[in-house]
Order: sequence, then C-alpha cells, then structure tokens
Amino acid sequence: MPEISIAELARTRATRPEAIAEAARRRVRRPLLGQRGRLMVIAADHPARGALGVGDDPLAMANRPDLLERLCVALRRPGVDGVLGTPDVLEDLLLLGALEDKVVIGSMNRGGLAGAAFELDDRFTGHRAADIERLRFDAGKLLLRLSLDDPGSLNTLHSAAGAVNDLAERGLTALVEPFLSRPVGGRPRNDLSPEAITRSMSIAAGIGGTSAHTWLKVPVPEDTERIRGVLESTTLPTVLLGGDASPDREGTYERWRAALQLPNVYGLVVGRALLYPADDDVAGAVDRAVALL
Repeated sequence: MPEISIAELARTRATRPEAIAEAARRRVRRPLLGQRGRLMVIAADHPARGALGVGDDPLAMANRPDLLERLCVALRRPGVDGVLGTPDVLEDLLLLGALEDKVVIGSMNRGGLAGAAFELDDRFTGHRAADIERLRFDAGKLLLRLSLDDPGSLNTLHSAAGAVNDLAERGLTALVEPFLSRPVGGRPRNDLSPEAITRSMSIAAGIGGTSAHTWLKVPVPEDTERIRGVLESTTLPTVLLGGDASPDREGTYERWRAALQLPNVYGLVVGRALLYPADDDVAGAVDRAVALL
C-alpha cells in the first residue's frame, strides 16, 4: 500500500485550503459509464455516520491514513471506475491526486447517525447539489430509509425528493439507496426481504419531479430465485450495494453474479467488503469483484 502522510495533508489544509478547489478544477473527468458500459465504485461514506466498524473491530475505519491507503490501492486496480464518499474523504483523495479520470459521487445525507435515537432522521448534512456541481463531481448519493411506523419518515422522503430535483436541474445523477426499516429491539433495522426491497425501489423510483437522472443503489435478495423479480421492478439504471463484509463471501459473489446478468443492472458500489476483506488483500478482493462485471 502507498504511505499516506497525515502531516502533509493536514499542513496543506491548514496553510492552503484553496488547494482543494484548485485540484477539483484541474481534475480530469470521464463519463459516468465508460466504454465497458459497467460501473465499479468503491464506497467510503460510512465514517460520517459514525459507522466505523468492520467485523469484530468497532473502529476499523477510524484510522484515516489507513483508509486512504486502502482507497488508493482500490482506485488503482484495473476496472475500478470511481469512488463514493463524504466531503472530507473525497477532498483528501483530491489532494492526493487519486481521482483523476474517475467517477466521483458525493454523499449527501449523513444525519442519521448509527445507533442514535434519531437514526432514521436522515437529514442532509453532507454534500449539497451545488457543492457537487462546484467541485465538478459526477453524482450525488442519498440514503432513503423509511419506516412505515415513523411519521418522521415523511420528512426524509420530502427532503430526498428535493435533493433529486436539485441534482436533476444541474444535469447530475442522483444515486438513491432505498430501504424499508422496522424496529428490532428498539433500533431500526433494514428489511432485506424481497417484498421490502421491491417496495422500497418502487417508492424511490417515483420521487422528484423527474426520474431522468435517477439511478438506484439496492441490496441483492438472498433468495436467488427471486432476484430477477425484485430487480426488474424498475426501468431505472441500478447498481448493487455491498453492505457489511459477509462470512459467506462466495455466496455474496454468486448473488452479485446472478443480479449482474439483468439488463437494468449496471454495476457494483461496494465499500467495507472490498476495503477490509478477511484476508486483508484489498487488491485481490477488488479484482475478484471487477471480474464479475
């Protein structure tokens, strides 16, 4: 892995904050979909929600130089198209020159902190559409967790629709990650049943004044026989999310492979499962995922 100097990054931020905007202006951009017509994106927006754990390590993602090193390894692998992150992470990568000719997706709502009493109140505390446009990034990602038992979910839905509209007005892609959540032991848990995934996709596809620039980011049902029925519930371009690193890695790859055969599924957006694999071989894990495309 490359060695990342936290001292150098901090010094640049302290003495030349304008360097971030300069790097954004210079960055070489590319189309969202390249010649392959597929998309492989590495996700790193977990820390801003306080979700730092991977497996048995509750602070695995807390070491910023280590996270940046892993991201740089992943972004250099053939077939990796880009990264999804919050402003602090993406701006570090800009200063490192790691985002050249990459798709860059800004994470917009990180207000629903992991484990908080207000976890489902996913307010927009990260990138705004105007920031994504100013920094010459390519898309904005929003998490849309809805609970039918929580009246506050209507505010989340309304805010998400506003974000989709703001992005569409600028010709920017909105990557919407929908879930239906329900309380389990006093805390919200995403319902990953085929019925819940289908319902959440149908809701997300219809928000905003136009769906012309909307993509969906969704989990793959564990029931492989129902993957087609779930993912064909929309004509919107769809990518698959990775979620936590699963002990059944082979099963995860098989579900991804099956879903990637569908005509509206364009790729993968995966974070912890590739950045923190069980064997700590980031390059190997990324290459294996890329091969599925």
